[in-house]
Amino acid sequence: MESSAAAELALHELHTTALVLGIGVFVAVLARFVKTPDVALLLIVGMLVGPAGLNWVNVPIESEMNQLILIFGSAYILYDGGASLRLSVLQQTWITITVISTLGILITCGITAVAAHYLMGLAWPIALLLGAVIASTDPATLVPVFRQVAIRERVAQTVMSESAFNDAMGAIVTFTLLAMVMGGTGEFSATSAVIDLLWQAGVGVLSGAVVGYVVMYLVGHPRRAWAADHASVLTLVSVIVAYIGATYFHASGFMAVFVLGIFMGNQDVLGFSMSQKDLHKTEEYTLTTAFVMRVFIFILLGTHVDFKLILEQGMSTLWVVLAFMFVARPVTVFICAGVDRRARWSLQELIFMSWTRETGVIPGALAGMLMGMNAPGADVIASVTLVAILVTILVQATTTRWLAEKLDLLA
Repeated sequence: MESSAAAELALHELHTTALVLGIGVFVAVLARFVKTPDVALLLIVGMLVGPAGLNWVNVPIESEMNQLILIFGSAYILYDGGASLRLSVLQQTWITITVISTLGILITCGITAVAAHYLMGLAWPIALLLGAVIASTDPATLVPVFRQVAIRERVAQTVMSESAFNDAMGAIVTFTLLAMVMGGTGEFSATSAVIDLLWQAGVGVLSGAVVGYVVMYLVGHPRRAWAADHASVLTLVSVIVAYIGATYFHASGFMAVFVLGIFMGNQDVLGFSMSQKDLHKTEEYTLTTAFVMRVFIFILLGTHVDFKLILEQGMSTLWVVLAFMFVARPVTVFICAGVDRRARWSLQELIFMSWTRETGVIPGALAGMLMGMNAPGADVIASVTLVAILVTILVQATTTRWLAEKLDLLA
């Protein structure tokens, strides 16, 4: 009986996999036809085929399958984004990336908390916790958008880099505030928070760099690239190893895979090189795998939208999200990028970065963790997070090309 039950479960998951991938291919073709990033359409279709709609796809949010897709899918998409970056561009904008990924999280959190306190009547601790959860931008959304919309290089790479680097800061602020809200292990310590941030970021960077160097040596060394024929599979393994290696030391796994991608995408700068044949094969494999992960992440994210929870909160939730988009983000960008005199950002670039900051998998995961821990106000935080995900992806992602064209930022 146990064997039969396991076989039935495997058959069900295989059916779900085929259905999701089939729908994903159809949506990708449709997105190309209507000239819009596919993440928005995948999210809409996910809502249609999920339990609240046709009930064709039903993967519980707490299931192992869903968690595996969220973790590995986000990590691989982030690796793909890192591989598309160029060190020469990052050298020009690293000040902006650093400031907006750290101070920017605090500014966004604070402004959003003010809006939540006065518009929804939330107590200050809950309002601040909400601000921290949704303050991070989402690499799983932004990387695919910039893959499909050719934006001026330094703008696109700055926004993608921010989405990778602010993950650690967002998580630290969230769980620091959570400890205070739940009367945890003591009072807030700025020193401890800074040390935690440096540890997560530093060990994450180190993990990605070490794994990246080893893989490059195996596939790109002029004389010892004995694994070059299997570079595609090796990069897949390296993403898993870098992520797990960083999390084992309580550091940012997403930071690790992003740095790994940067290493793999800048082999020539670091003294390694793959043959054109192996390079092309690896790039095709990476693009295909990233597409599969994107399809699963956003269709399943759509199936988990709880409309009942959203409707219970009323219009006040939407007003908070609008304040988050139209006040918190622009203020954050203009302050954090404004201090970077070296980058010399134009007004058009600042406007574009103010608009392009989709909320997605990472904030959704944080909200889910708060729900699982029965944190105070977790249901309200989850509701606002879902609205933020829906509005930013459906509105901002679909208008990225239009705004870039109006601001003359298309590459």
